[in-house]
Amino acid sequence: GYEAQQASFADYSDAAIVYIGRPGGEGGDLTRDMTGWDDNAVEGQHQLELNQDEKDLIALAKASFDTVVVVVNASTTIEMGLLQDDPDIDAIVLAGSPGATGFNALGGILAGEVNPSGRTTDLWAADFTADPTYVNFGGFQYDGLEVSYPVSAVESAASNATVTDEATFVNYAEGIYVGYRYYETAAAENFIDYDDAVVYPFGYGLSYTDFSHEIVGTEAGDVDGTIAVSVEVTNTGDVAGKDVVELYYTAPYTDGGIEKSEVVLGGFDKTDLLEPGASQTVTIELAVEDMASYDYLGEQAYVLEAGDYQLSVRTDSHTVAPGTEPITYTVDSDVVYSGENHRSTDEAAVTNQFDDVSSQFSTEAEDGKILSMSRADFAGTFPTAPTGDQLVASETVEAGFAAWDDDVAADAFEGEMPTTGADSDLSLIDLRGLAKDDPKWDELLDSLTVDEMTDMLLNGAYQTTAIGSIGKPATVEPDGPAGFSSFINSSINGVAYPSEYLIAQTWDVDLGTAMGEMLGNEALQKGINGWYAPAANLHRSPFAGRNFEYYSEDPFLSGSMLTAVANGAAEKGVYAMLKHFALNEQETNRVNNGVATFATEQAIRELYLKPFEMAVKNITMDVPYISDEDGTIATATVGATGVMSSFNRIGATWTGGSQALMTNVLRDEWGFQGFAITDFNLYAYMNPNQAISAGTDLTLTFQPSKSFSDTSSAKAVSDIREATGNVLFTVANSNAMDGLAPGATVSYTPPTWVYIQIGASAAIGLLVLLGAFLVTRRVLRHRRTGAGTPGVGTGGPGPAAGGPSTD
Repeated sequence: GYEAQQASFADYSDAAIVYIGRPGGEGGDLTRDMTGWDDNAVEGQHQLELNQDEKDLIALAKASFDTVVVVVNASTTIEMGLLQDDPDIDAIVLAGSPGATGFNALGGILAGEVNPSGRTTDLWAADFTADPTYVNFGGFQYDGLEVSYPVSAVESAASNATVTDEATFVNYAEGIYVGYRYYETAAAENFIDYDDAVVYPFGYGLSYTDFSHEIVGTEAGDVDGTIAVSVEVTNTGDVAGKDVVELYYTAPYTDGGIEKSEVVLGGFDKTDLLEPGASQTVTIELAVEDMASYDYLGEQAYVLEAGDYQLSVRTDSHTVAPGTEPITYTVDSDVVYSGENHRSTDEAAVTNQFDDVSSQFSTEAEDGKILSMSRADFAGTFPTAPTGDQLVASETVEAGFAAWDDDVAADAFEGEMPTTGADSDLSLIDLRGLAKDDPKWDELLDSLTVDEMTDMLLNGAYQTTAIGSIGKPATVEPDGPAGFSSFINSSINGVAYPSEYLIAQTWDVDLGTAMGEMLGNEALQKGINGWYAPAANLHRSPFAGRNFEYYSEDPFLSGSMLTAVANGAAEKGVYAMLKHFALNEQETNRVNNGVATFATEQAIRELYLKPFEMAVKNITMDVPYISDEDGTIATATVGATGVMSSFNRIGATWTGGSQALMTNVLRDEWGFQGFAITDFNLYAYMNPNQAISAGTDLTLTFQPSKSFSDTSSAKAVSDIREATGNVLFTVANSNAMDGLAPGATVSYTPPTWVYIQIGASAAIGLLVLLGAFLVTRRVLRHRRTGAGTPGVGTGGPGPAAGGPSTD
């Protein structure tokens, strides 16, 4: 096949540009078995290696052209060793998911008119099948465990109108050793040959110029302070360019002690555009307490162990910058961050919250337990796929799946019935800028009826509804991480920005902030108040279908970019709904009653919660408000205002129904004051009663598909009131209140699309019921015939197609 194209080769035989692409999408992961999908595939071939057609095309280009450039337009990493080692490939350009106009820059880059300055946000391994995550990614189910949930939240678990399906799970057996944390550590322990195992390190990138680095200053405080490293970067080449300075730390490690990666990214900065011969000094600060590790087995707290900590300036995760030497910082004695001695950024001492999850792991081989991977013995603890007793759910796991409508907190509740429907002259605008503990908030909430509150909390799909009695306007909250999008109201669709994957490859937080500001300007133009983004899950596996919507395998880089983008949007009064909270690193089985995700608490905290933690603690919104009767303009600063829980389970507990996650960690430890919303609540296991009790405030669905089974007890009304207050606090301090002054009244006439939505809501409700019936029939038919069910999680390449986007 390429006869027609070959006929034109003589017209431009000096160079060929070959494009290699891989998809990404919601609802499906990339396949690890291409047989059955590609006639040329051989057994064991996966979707992220070059297929035979690509190899043939590249061979044709090499035979026909003097110069061959490969452009990788992929939403994840690919096995690139074959191309990197090929002397006939002259250049490889990474340009993954560049948005509506990003490819306009490609010509200038190839011509040398634009000097690229990006870096990889993941390590590119040579053989993905040798990665410790490979065998524990995708679809696994417990033997003999089926779970049933009522189609409607107001029906009992004994109802015949139920959805029944298998209980699925995934084990993060690799622990903290994800991406470069594994490869750098395994190389340091002589478990792998780094040059054979790694094609491109994490943080790696090329330029048309060269840079030199010199450490020109260090300032080191005590263990309660920071370490500042100043690096002078000089452009020693012939063309202008930008450089990224990466600071890593190496913590002291003891065999059998707290797991430690050989290197961890502790900070980074990017220079301005430097002309040839020009220099710039960048200073990177690292809080000493941020080098602490989480000890879930011993102290059940973060611990900064005594010993020497090495800080190194690197050009990537593996290469110390030439001309620099590591800096030693010594900690004289262990520092345990517990009790009153909690970390400076925490509202309360951090301690174990996920023992039910960690209890499924063991540091030694044990029947039915997941063996934790350990640096002390990579060979003996290297992850394997679950077999035998590991496929049998423990009592703890069974209890988690069964706790659909349990409310343990209700048994211990001692509060009184809150006041509702009281007279008040307050409107929501009167409370803008006021602290959350200001007495006026209680007065405002006292004035609301239970119906007013529940109507808002259960109708949260891409909006919060108006409450006329307090002058609360309706708000608009579209998806998604690469720009505003809505399948309900196309008029608010916005610019198609580059993917988070590409934005993070800039390693430029200022650019991230600028993207957020541009989105904020769009929001002001289109009447948008909230945003279901950015997303902060990690690239645990290159096969994850939504890696393009997430920044990196590294939590610090992810958290830095997440915070920057959200802060940019916050400057325009937009509240970002950080998602998907948390441990949502695959699409397979995500809504199949929610895949149960197991990781040690060390991995949970150091990796998967870290980006969210950084954002919650560092996002700020400056809120102007009228502070007195004289019209004095004051400014209040509020923190992060939105989080979206995920479809999956943390352990066997749905994330949106996990009090440990949604309250104990998010609010009590981190100090979050905004509101939390579910992901699209179309599935029976996502119980709004469990959610609101756990600390999830808003249900992302259309009425009447979900409802509260209890709206009359003191506990239920207290939960409803608390959730309502969280939503109102967020809206009051957003751009939704722009142009209003205390005493103003708000009249609200829904636009046409809302009436369309109301009509669609009834249809969606019927479809959900019909879908539950069809799923039940399909599952029953599957059991009777023993036939495999095609679709998500069965090895098909690419994401599932069709249906409205979830979030």
